[in-house]
Amino acid sequence: MSDAYEAELVVDRKESAADGVLALTLRHPLGEQLPAWEPGAHIDVVLGPGLERQYSLCGDPDDRDAWRVAVLREPAGRGGSAHVHEQLGQGDKVRVRGPRNHFALRPAPRYRFIAGGIGITPILPMLAVAEAQGAEWTLLYGGRTRRSMAFTDELSRYGDRVTIAPQDETGLLDLPAVLDGLPEGALVYCCGPGALLDAVEEQCPAGVLHIERFQPKEQQGGEDTEFEVELAQSGRTLTVTPGVSVLETVRAAGVEVLFSCTEGTCGTCETDVLEGTPDHRDSVLTDEEREAGETMLICVSRCRGKRLVLDL
Repeated sequence: MSDAYEAELVVDRKESAADGVLALTLRHPLGEQLPAWEPGAHIDVVLGPGLERQYSLCGDPDDRDAWRVAVLREPAGRGGSAHVHEQLGQGDKVRVRGPRNHFALRPAPRYRFIAGGIGITPILPMLAVAEAQGAEWTLLYGGRTRRSMAFTDELSRYGDRVTIAPQDETGLLDLPAVLDGLPEGALVYCCGPGALLDAVEEQCPAGVLHIERFQPKEQQGGEDTEFEVELAQSGRTLTVTPGVSVLETVRAAGVEVLFSCTEGTCGTCETDVLEGTPDHRDSVLTDEEREAGETMLICVSRCRGKRLVLDL
């Protein structure tokens, strides 16, 4: 990931998208075009020392002049959203990296989209692509209240293909109405709170679901035993001790690697595995990617055995 795009962008616009949600439009200060991206992509935004967060791109993928993200105010958060809502202003600059995409929209004749709260952000550009491709699709979008649900005005152009379901008006989302009897060839894309994602996982048929988590899912990994990591690019071999991550180990040895969340949710530290079997503990990789064992998230994942060889 060392060749990832990184630049200082300016906050060109800061506006309310819903109660507690701000939309930021970011542009290059010299008017340079930004890297291309596809629906599902996110960027790392460095808000200050110790304040680096990931936000899904929710604007128009064809617009190379600007990126749009939306930030939910989280009173119990770690300070990132408070910084955006209270301190970041129009004209301010932020450093960004990316985009990266672990939630890409795969081609399909039919889609069932499910979003909860701020989980609408990666879904929003997916709808435009599905529409342009002539796919048959629907969106079920839930939130606490109608006023707290972002971008409902933009969604209105899709008519009855979009179901807006505020919890204070309709109760919990009716997932069986969407997931029972899925038509052949349909894929399900879901983003939102962990409880929603867990419920969708339980009810969704195997092989059709694609989700993105904002918070790490509890993993059932093995014991934190000691193992060795060989760094193929330098030939160095390091010992990873119990309770210490691969990321912490390689950084302590002076190896520069990109990382961000340290929770296994953003994918920034994804690293190629050349030999050995990872003990995957992330919330990013699919079951197929885990089975292949070709990459791992070194901030949380470990080794099923005594040795890994990484492309570092």
